[in-house]
Amino acid sequence: MIKTAYFRTYLPAERVGILAPPIAKDEALSVTDDGIFMWTEPTDDDALFAEWQHNQYACPRNARIRMLEGALAFTETYPALRTVTEIERLGLALELSELRASTRLPRSYILSSPWHVPLRWFAAFAPSERDLYDVDGTLSIRYRTSIGDSVDRVHWAASVLSGAGFPQQVIERMNDLERWLMEFSADSMVELDYAAVAGVFSEPDLVLDDSVDDVRSSLLALEQGDGEASQRHYEMVASRWFQAQAFTFSN
Repeated sequence: MIKTAYFRTYLPAERVGILAPPIAKDEALSVTDDGIFMWTEPTDDDALFAEWQHNQYACPRNARIRMLEGALAFTETYPALRTVTEIERLGLALELSELRASTRLPRSYILSSPWHVPLRWFAAFAPSERDLYDVDGTLSIRYRTSIGDSVDRVHWAASVLSGAGFPQQVIERMNDLERWLMEFSADSMVELDYAAVAGVFSEPDLVLDDSVDDVRSSLLALEQGDGEASQRHYEMVASRWFQAQAFTFSN
């Protein structure tokens, strides 16, 4: 099964209504095939729930919407690969439109990344927000923060990169993340969850992981004009994730 990291936005729980928690993990691993795609995640109308700062939050999974958005985005980004025919693409677009029109919370609340955490995700958090947690004897890492703090940090990161003359493609990826975050209400909570991707590290390496600190330190040094220190911190976080990223692109 593909190890996946998640970037999630949670709403105050009372705003999601009667959505139930997802079914148990061992029931969710059956592969579904609709003739075009195969996936292991169930498409039930449910939500992930979390407690943060003594408040209850919920993240609607909207799995089918996410799958359709991802498929259409892939076909737009790599049109030459022809993963679906034009008729199939139009059918997917129509289904997505219908789902958005019929769903009370009609959007994606979850970004996912196979095998690694994209470095730009770390910019949304502070080192103090790191939480080492255990699920069934397996260690992982998550960060949680307010939507306002995450937007401010990502905006600052994009500004620093722009001021330092980084390629527009790099800056635009950070801007895309900021735009996605800004679509949520001010009372939302944002979470970066290594989830199963934590398994690419040994437990001691995971305990010592300080990727958010390295990204922030690199940006701070860059803002202060200290290119050497900025590069040193960037190389530390990039080398930590190099093997996982290489595995991503090899697949």
